[in-house]
Amino acid sequence: MDEVLEQLIQLYEKTPVMVAAYDAFDRLRYANPAFRSAWFIDPDASPTWPEIIRRNYTAERGTVIRARNIEDWLHATQSRRGKTGFRAFETDLTDGRWLWMTETVLENGWMLCIASDITSLHCDERSVRQDLDYALKAAQVDELTSVANRRFVMARIEDMLEQLQFGHLTSGCLAVLDIDHFKSVNDRYGHQSGDMVLRDFAHRIQQLVRRTDCFGRVGGEEFMLVCPNTTTPEALLVLERMLANVWSSRPLSGHPDFRYAFSAGIAEVLTDDIAFSLCSRADKALYAAKMAGRGRIFGSDQIPDRSTTTG
Repeated sequence: MDEVLEQLIQLYEKTPVMVAAYDAFDRLRYANPAFRSAWFIDPDASPTWPEIIRRNYTAERGTVIRARNIEDWLHATQSRRGKTGFRAFETDLTDGRWLWMTETVLENGWMLCIASDITSLHCDERSVRQDLDYALKAAQVDELTSVANRRFVMARIEDMLEQLQFGHLTSGCLAVLDIDHFKSVNDRYGHQSGDMVLRDFAHRIQQLVRRTDCFGRVGGEEFMLVCPNTTTPEALLVLERMLANVWSSRPLSGHPDFRYAFSAGIAEVLTDDIAFSLCSRADKALYAAKMAGRGRIFGSDQIPDRSTTTG
């Protein structure tokens, strides 16, 4: 086995195909010379994927990015990156190369990226394919917050249920998050400030989302977090960290004392669950969290008796 591994590494080092492996925190753990050359990464460097993108975007090299705001582009891309077991897509480099790239993701979040140069293939179709790719991305991303939209999140819920059904996952949770008193933000500070709060919330949560999870906006001030291979106690810890991060934010520069929080409900997948029943239990847990005073996180198995809650 050691000999096979050694030969495999030597092959990777020689091939013009670009090969890289990222860990669950999206830090580069291996990249062959072809990959490092294409994305201008020093031989011994181990940057994160966002660091690679930011650095090359500033230097106008590497991946072609049609975006005025690199942070919005990163949030939009990270909301979809690594959320399925396998993904294949086309991408362009600023040096004119056209790549076919695949991403293979393990259950622990490690990702293998392989890119092949297809510049010489079907050059006349390139612009059509690029436009199609950008249209597909737009159909999966919420325009205001740059995180995944409802369509993409619901597809990830279905994926999680299917993986659990076939025994590829051992557990899974869905969390529904709702910004507290959001209507009063719009009423008091205006809808532009409300949009700033939504973007701040989405960006702060996205930064704490694990590779294997999927976070997106499903409507208004409501968001969902899909957590495969996660139990309710584990999801509670993740969301408590998120709540603390949001509470520390001061998103309105003209109102330095303004702060906000969110409530959340968590439902762990049951054997006979479908997407509707899972979402319904998470919604009920969210309602209980709000009825208990907001700024709280409840699991569906921890909903208190209604007679003990206060409005």
